[in-house]
Amino acid sequence: MADSGRQKTSQAREVMDSLYEISKILNTGLDMETLATCVRLCENGVNPEALTLVIQELRRESAAIKM
Repeated sequence: MADSGRQKTSQAREVMDSLYEISKILNTGLDMETLATCVRLCENGVNPEALTLVIQELRRESAAIKM
């Protein structure tokens, strides 16, 4: 049982590492924690396109505040 749990954890880590590498190649600007949060949201039914729009809007708002 414990080995199965460790194996699942290891596999999940490998998947997240791969997703993070893809994220960096695509220059998304997401850090590992934010990417993991986005993945969890999508796994729980959030529409990925809607999530993308929210992230883009938050970035625009953040940039506007910094000006």
